[in-house]
Order: sequence, then C-alpha cells, then structure tokens
Amino acid sequence: MTKRRLIFIIIGVVAVAAVAFLIFHKGGNNTLQINTATVSECSVELSVTATGYVQPVDKVEVGTQVSGVIEKIFVDYNSHVKKGQLLAEIDKSTLNEQLTQAQASLNAAQSDLNYAQQNYSRLKGLFDLKAATQEALESAANQLAQAQSALATQKANLQKAKVNLSYAEIYSPIDGVILDRAVEQGQTVAASFNTPTLFTIANDLKKMQIEANVDEADIGSVRTGQAVTFSVDAYTDDIFNGNVREIRLQPTVSNNVVTYTVIVEAPNPDEKLFPGMTANIAIITSRETGICLPNQAMNFEPAKEVFAHYKMNAPKQMPAAKHQAWVETPNGIEVKTIETGSTDGIKTIVKQGLNAGDKVILSATERQPDTAAEAAGNPLMPSPPKGRR
Repeated sequence: MTKRRLIFIIIGVVAVAAVAFLIFHKGGNNTLQINTATVSECSVELSVTATGYVQPVDKVEVGTQVSGVIEKIFVDYNSHVKKGQLLAEIDKSTLNEQLTQAQASLNAAQSDLNYAQQNYSRLKGLFDLKAATQEALESAANQLAQAQSALATQKANLQKAKVNLSYAEIYSPIDGVILDRAVEQGQTVAASFNTPTLFTIANDLKKMQIEANVDEADIGSVRTGQAVTFSVDAYTDDIFNGNVREIRLQPTVSNNVVTYTVIVEAPNPDEKLFPGMTANIAIITSRETGICLPNQAMNFEPAKEVFAHYKMNAPKQMPAAKHQAWVETPNGIEVKTIETGSTDGIKTIVKQGLNAGDKVILSATERQPDTAAEAAGNPLMPSPPKGRR
C-alpha cells in the first residue's frame, strides 16, 4: 500500500467519524419531538348504526271486492287525490243484470207472501166456523212463515246486488298521493279468492318513517324517543334528523342473524325523501359533554429520553393507575390520575383530574436528522457535483 493511498484512507475515516459525531452530537438534544394536545370542551356521542328503508307513515292499498273489466281509470301515478274521489270504474253490465234479477226475485217473493197471507186469512175464517181442520190451518200458517222468510232473503239479495254495484266504482279512502297503479284500462280483475290491489296511496309524503333492522347485540341500548341522524344515497351531503318512535318485538331471522325492526320518524317537509330510499341511520344512545382527552394520551408512557428532554430525572418506579395522563407544566412533565366518562374510541370525557387548557402528551418521536443540512455544514464532506440548471 502506497503512502498516498494510506493518507486518503485516513482522511476518509476521519471525515466519516466527524460527520457521525456532528450528527449525533448536534441532534442529541433536538431530535426528540414531543406531540401534545390541549384539553378542551367537547361532546361524546355513542350511537347504534343500522340500515332501513324510507316509507310513508300511512299507506293504503285500494282493491276491489267484485270481479270485472276495468272500464275507466281517472288517476295516474303521483296524482293527488282527496278522500271520496272516484279513482276507477269496473264494467257494470253484469252487476246491473244481477240487480235486475234480485229485484225480480223480490217481487216474486212479495207476491208469494201476499198469496200466503190471503190463504191463511181465509182458512182462519173457515176454522173459526168449524169448516176447516186444524191441520189445514197449521199448513197455511207454515206457508205464510216461509213466504215471509223468502221475502226477507230476497230483500237481502237485492241489497247485496246494490252494494256490489256500488263496488264497481272505486273511491279513495284517504287524502294522499297515488304511489302505484297496478291495473290498466280494459284489464280484467278477479276477486274470487283474494282482493286484487288496484292502487297504492300514501297519505302524506311530508311525514315519512324508516323501518330499520337493528342487530340483537345493539337493540338493548335503543329506547323510544332517542334522537336519530340518517343519510340517503340521493343526497350524500345532507344529514336528516328523526326520532325512534317504536321498537317492534317480533324478531327477524336471516342466515342465523337476529334483527329487530325499529321505526324512526323522519319528517320530510321538503319532500326530498322518496318511498323506498335506503337510509343509513345512527341512533344516538347517549351523549355526554365535558372536557375531552384524546385516548392516545392515556396510552403514553415516557421513556428516559423524554425526561432528559425536559431536563428531569426519570423516576425509579413509574406510577401505575387505571387511567392517567402526562401533562406539560412549567417545571417539566407531571402524571395526573384521571376519572373518565363516556368514550367513542377516539376521545374520552374526563370527569376529574384535568382542567381545560392542560397540555397532555400524546407521543414522543425521534426526528430523522437532515443529512443534507448536516453535510452542508461539515467542511470535511465533499461538495456534490455541480450540474446544469
């Protein structure tokens, strides 16, 4: 090894040692970064989240009790209707024939009753004159009773035919808005086994409700009257408010998951909410206001370097408490035992132990030294090559 090469090696080793000394010696007191937060007033809310669907509070399905062909339809989707307004008519020709038959049957029954009445009166007179037997009188009385019963039956049949004819005209049972029209003009409806739905009417779209499914693990903290906030996909920037109105006890089981239906009142004065919208709700189960502490502060334990940073001696034994926080003071740092309240996982209400304005320590981290800056101040380090600008 030549003498010149040995000199270069020695110079390089000295330069590296000098840079290392400057970096570690200069950063020994300044590379520790203390992250703090100031205790202040805030509110902590605990909530239960769920999803549901927006529905009208009052919704009526209008059907028909008679079969026939839809002859006329007077309303359409989104039509505003009043109670008693005519919505549709069913063809009345068959119903009119039934009414005519019922009237004819009633007339025949009335004639039979008149004859039976006259026959009974005649036999009664003969019986009083000893000119008719007891058996004949009883037979006439029986015929009279049967004629009276037949007349009553035909009167009922006539009334039924009139009612069925009135059913051919479909009227709105409430004030509201037509949400669905399930039939078309000329369509045949059959009411033999069930009542077919013709229209669905919502009473007032300014009063909506949400039918939300709440998990069984959360239902225990839900109470009627609790405040609710919710959002819908149609208005991502809007938050709507409501209240829990009802908790239904009937469970729903799907894939071994048990949920309960919670009805949430959802005022809709601007009619922005439409029936069927998916709502993401948060039921506020509790709310507490006070001074708040970041949860990170309760997990901080200072190392020896932290005490050195504040020019303090580290204690021989660290204090141990269920909940505590380290606070910056004019004389350094001090541990405070605290009593906590509600927490949302990020911040916690402090009931006792801290005051508003206290500065608590969250963490202590070492800053990475700026190698370029250190090198710039080191005369032993070679300068970087000059490049074109």
